Amino acid sequence: MNIFVRNLDPTATETQLKEIFAAYGSVKTVTIVKDRDTEGPRGFAFVEMTNDAEAQTAITSLNGFRLNDRVMRLNEARPKPEQDTTRDSSREHRRHRM
Repeated sequence: MNIFVRNLDPTATETQLKEIFAAYGSVKTVTIVKDRDTEGPRGFAFVEMTNDAEAQTAITSLNGFRLNDRVMRLNEARPKPEQDTTRDSSREHRRHRM
């Protein structure tokens, strides 16, 4: 199961998250999402656990847990929605044109 962790403190590390979640079961991966431009943390992460029951216990137990002075909020990650292939996916519209 993939767990979505939000309201994550910017100083939190993947190692810290892995240690916290490992108390509830086997952790497969931990990914702190970073901003593509600044490379700084965006305040959320994904923790993938191998056993769904253990993951559900971790969500229940750790939702509201304070890590580095911030209260984490957890829930099961939803799948990323399919992209609309009929739309232009380029980011040209975001660039200033002169």
